[in-house]
Amino acid sequence: MKFTLSWLNQFISTEGYTAAQISDRLTMLGLEVDSVEELFVDLIPIVVARVTEVSKHPDADKLTVCSVDNGEEVVQVVCGAPNVRAGMWTAIAQPGVKLPDGTKIKKSKVRGVVSAGMLCSARELGLNSDHSGILDLEGQTAAGLPLIDALGLRDTVIEVDLTPNRPDCASVRGIAREVSSFVGGTVKSLVDRITPLSGREVGYEVVIRDPELCPRYTARKLSNVVIGPSPMWMQQQLTAVGMRPINNIVDITNYVMLESGQPLHAFDFTTLKGGKIIVRRPENGETSIATLDGSQRQLDPDMLLICDAERPIAVAGVMGGLETEIADSTTTILIESACFNPVSIRRTARKLGIPSEASYRFERGVDPNLADAALERAVNLMALYAGATADPDGVDVYPGNITAVKLQLRIGKVCSLLGMTLSRDQVAGFLESIEFHVVAIDEATLEVTVPSFRVDIEREIDLIEEVARLVGYNEIPTSLPSIRMDYPKRDELRELRQEAARILLAQGFFEAINYSFVAESHLNLCRLSADDPRRRVTRLLNPLSEEQAVMRSMLLPGLLENVRRNINFQRPDVRLFETGKTFLQEQEGALPEEQMYLCAVLTGLRFPEGESLYYSGLESDFLDVKGVAVNLLQTLRRTAVSGESLFQVKPELVQPYCDPACAVVIMTDDTVVGSLGAVHPETLKGFGVKQPVYFVEINLHKLLTLEKKAKQFVALPKYPSVKRDISLVVPDAVPAGNLLQAVRSQSHKHLESVEIFDVYRGKPIREGCKSVALSLTYRSATSTLDDQSVDKVHEKIVKSLMADFNARYREGSEV
Repeated sequence: MKFTLSWLNQFISTEGYTAAQISDRLTMLGLEVDSVEELFVDLIPIVVARVTEVSKHPDADKLTVCSVDNGEEVVQVVCGAPNVRAGMWTAIAQPGVKLPDGTKIKKSKVRGVVSAGMLCSARELGLNSDHSGILDLEGQTAAGLPLIDALGLRDTVIEVDLTPNRPDCASVRGIAREVSSFVGGTVKSLVDRITPLSGREVGYEVVIRDPELCPRYTARKLSNVVIGPSPMWMQQQLTAVGMRPINNIVDITNYVMLESGQPLHAFDFTTLKGGKIIVRRPENGETSIATLDGSQRQLDPDMLLICDAERPIAVAGVMGGLETEIADSTTTILIESACFNPVSIRRTARKLGIPSEASYRFERGVDPNLADAALERAVNLMALYAGATADPDGVDVYPGNITAVKLQLRIGKVCSLLGMTLSRDQVAGFLESIEFHVVAIDEATLEVTVPSFRVDIEREIDLIEEVARLVGYNEIPTSLPSIRMDYPKRDELRELRQEAARILLAQGFFEAINYSFVAESHLNLCRLSADDPRRRVTRLLNPLSEEQAVMRSMLLPGLLENVRRNINFQRPDVRLFETGKTFLQEQEGALPEEQMYLCAVLTGLRFPEGESLYYSGLESDFLDVKGVAVNLLQTLRRTAVSGESLFQVKPELVQPYCDPACAVVIMTDDTVVGSLGAVHPETLKGFGVKQPVYFVEINLHKLLTLEKKAKQFVALPKYPSVKRDISLVVPDAVPAGNLLQAVRSQSHKHLESVEIFDVYRGKPIREGCKSVALSLTYRSATSTLDDQSVDKVHEKIVKSLMADFNARYREGSEV
């Protein structure tokens, strides 16, 4: 958005402020200034001169020799302009001066006559395109006066980079409103009075068929229009901000748009068919329109058009049509001042590739309450500078009349967020300075009516932001945050996730991150029963696809999809884990219950190709996944409260997607913490996996409830150990781990460790039994153990195992 200081001063006085100061303050208000440029700097050396005498050139018919008073002396200048005459005031460029086009003036001879300078035309001075003669200054002035002062050209143009949420500042008056917040004073209105528009007996009709895309449309007819150039001051303002003057009607619509922010358009009324303006989308057969730039534009069904009774005559909010263009012969015009849907205009402008000053404003949102005032302003200027006669009435169709937003603003909240003390009256004064209507409810609360041009203000916090920028961000006191000296409490669940991830990474796993949105078919593939709580899923209102229609209630299906994808890419040896949330919809309409789970899967070779020379070809099995789980829980130092083993065989608790012949439950007392085992063959078939997959899944919330063993320092042993083996035959139904647990639970003083080193089934062991071999290590921390002491403890352990598990010695074993 570009504007000049002289234009700005038409709405608010900036006396006492330089262009640099205004630019700095605007930037601190959130309107970043991109550039500040002095206008007509090249014209500073050009001065006003008076032609005192004119005579014919002795050697050229079309040249004249002029005596010119430049304020310091009378000099001789050879001139070829047909309008030069004695007594006229004009502009002279003296020797040494460089013109805006780069031409350097020198003292020279023209056909044998000395010329000490050059009398300049408007085009040579860069003022406009007129080159019919030298500049003719009307009225009284003074010789030697700088031309920019004589013409009132000394000005500064400022360019502001607007953010998309501030369409109210895409006008000179909008900028003036912001400036008034720090210079004081009231911003001048566009017009003193707005003519009421009833639409009765105006000779034309306006119909809006799509009110959502056009909330307001105002129009007024003007007769006896004389098309010609706009006044010089208007041309200068338009040129200064980068717009090309065309004629008085077009220039006035552009001028009012720039000063008010409301785009306007003028139609040649005599070209309108049927005396109608219809705002609608394209009808069948309407595929293109010729726009003002002479191009044929292809239309889409969603584009909004301005039409007469027979055809489209403009692309709404973007560009007018060629058939209703204002021509030199136009005498009757219809002025449009309307408001269009920002999204519709943005899409249309992008599709057609027509960026314009009008679409720039409509795309960001134009205040519908501004349409009538801007129309009145344009009509007044056209009556003044085009000799137009305005109809006493016009049309104002306003189906989208908006209700003003009212917000309550708490003074305490303002002070708390800004960290400074402000009174109620101060806050009200800041908001009123930018045309917010404020009413005090009580000493601590204000009711603020948001003006319709501020489309970005929706909540109380937006008002507080307005107060902050009006106070000045540099005025808000700086304070260091208070930092507590105690150590902040750590998130136990987050630490558990990070530690578990480190452990699994050390065991050769890779972490997977899957979407929380999954296919509902996963529930059937995992063989969940109809009453399984995990079938109560949270459904998405607008899913991307059927494959992402619900929130996941399990992690395993996502990892099985990863396994299938890796196998399809010829990577059959997979070790993956994921930690993430699952979602259970306990109550309809309520937020789902979220639980944090850890799930890991492994399949393929125990040692992938190239990692082991001696163990290549060995497939992963149940013991691998159990070892992963045991190592994980041991490293995390999580144990059962009762001291029993966390890994138990409970057929009634086996998950439906787990093979019952290869399943273990992780639990303490009656709380199931997780499970591990082989994925059921039917589940694997459903996911398209043709090789065994083993898994472990743990509820991390429940894992946190397990007792965490404290770290203990144990000195290195000083005395030797004594090892004894036990080989017992027990019923096949007795888990080998139960023997370990039984030995450990006896807590013998010198028993250091016990391990299973062999489990055997087959001859000569009778059917229905198995041989379990245990290795026990004894050691004393104070002396060397003798055989008699060890044998006594060892025999006691053997007898208890035989009694508890109906065991007997295996033939050939030693006690």
